Amino acid sequence: MATWVRAVLFGLLSWFVPLVISFFFIPIKKLDAPLFSGLMYLVVLVTAGVLLVNYFHRRQVTLHEAFVVGSLWLVMNLIFDYPLFAFGPMKMAVGKYYSEIGVVYVTFPVFAMLAAQLAKLARAAPAPATKKSA
Repeated sequence: MATWVRAVLFGLLSWFVPLVISFFFIPIKKLDAPLFSGLMYLVVLVTAGVLLVNYFHRRQVTLHEAFVVGSLWLVMNLIFDYPLFAFGPMKMAVGKYYSEIGVVYVTFPVFAMLAAQLAKLARAAPAPATKKSA
């Protein structure tokens, strides 16, 4: 599968998975909105982590590609959210949307770049010495 097709498909999943999970958390939102927000942030973070691991599986991770993929997913999530929050059932003002939901999607490029840096450091680290038993 072409890398860009994979990036776009995973970008779709980066939006769809948290959306589906959010429906199960609707009762929590009614009882405790800050808890709902925190849980959804964790869902987005875990989704990003799982998708990035799978996207870069058995491939060299570069900071540039991690930034591009994370930024693509950020833009895709904002585009997919727009109809739901501008006209749809979850209608809210633009400023409120970006401060409560849109800002969470910045997780994608930031997390991707930090994970890429961590992978780079792990590749550069010397192998741990093994202890020989007597």
